[in-house]
Amino acid sequence: MGVPLVCHGHSRPVVDVSYSPVTPDGFFLISASKDSNPMLRNGETGDWIGTFEGHKGAVWSCSLDKHAMRAASASADFTAKIWNALTGDELHSFEHKHIVRACAFSEDTHLLLTGGMEKILRIFDMNRPDAPPKQVGNSPGSIRTVEWLHSDNTILSSCTDTGDIRLWDIRSDKIVQTLETKFPVTSAEVSQDGRYITTADGSSVKFWDANNFGLLKSYEMPCNVESASLEPKHGNTFIAGGEDMWVHRFDFQSGEEIGCNKGHHGPVHCVRYSPGGESYTSGSEDGTVRIWEVVGSVNHEESDQSGNVKLVAEEVVRKAESLRISEKAAEVAK
Repeated sequence: MGVPLVCHGHSRPVVDVSYSPVTPDGFFLISASKDSNPMLRNGETGDWIGTFEGHKGAVWSCSLDKHAMRAASASADFTAKIWNALTGDELHSFEHKHIVRACAFSEDTHLLLTGGMEKILRIFDMNRPDAPPKQVGNSPGSIRTVEWLHSDNTILSSCTDTGDIRLWDIRSDKIVQTLETKFPVTSAEVSQDGRYITTADGSSVKFWDANNFGLLKSYEMPCNVESASLEPKHGNTFIAGGEDMWVHRFDFQSGEEIGCNKGHHGPVHCVRYSPGGESYTSGSEDGTVRIWEVVGSVNHEESDQSGNVKLVAEEVVRKAESLRISEKAAEVAK
């Protein structure tokens, strides 16, 4: 399925990739690697823009704010760093007491969420970087993933050694919902419109309603998968990558595999769709980032005047609504 743009530069495995939204200057891609040097690229062409130098350990997670003006990185050197994405300068370094595995900018870009081996979720104020961070709850294990949702009022996290996704209300510091999974969740993505949560655990990819938290879809993959991503514009396809070294593409409605990208020479650790859905990227144990074009599908989807494609996910949500109502009725009866 097409020849990818192969982005070299990292000397060790690539463990996280993240896109910015579309900005007036285009969209951008940041990658995290065990080589300790996050890299910024043009999200469309894959052209190298710059390397953020300053970490002294593996970088496990990376994020761009919605304007692509600042970058964040989480590292094994016990720090999370904020960078000027235009100049590459380090703006601030947030000290932790153990390895930092995950970081994410809030939607309004004023806050940075971190988590890691300390089992503590921290929220740093970008406007007061020297102020002590807000700590949220007590995580049952080492934190693997973090994300924001619900207009920055809710955060989600998963752990390295236990299953489930936990959703925390940052106003009450309490868990408001637990999404149950059989295995530890290695990837969590909140959709661009804030309506869906995509997770990967074991060999399963799951899709959850981000508002009522119902499980919409669950599909078994050909192998253990480490990462999954839902197409952002229409929600009609998703991708997954894992231990078989391939990037698989599936139909959201049926779970049928509709494409397979071969080229990596090691397990795929991370996959993400570009903000427009016209391509997607993968990062691997082989140290490369690869950008794959969605061949021939963009124009076809855009020309679908019936709107059927866009309604695929809505149909599933309606089914989940009736389930939620019946569950609430059962709770009242108790």
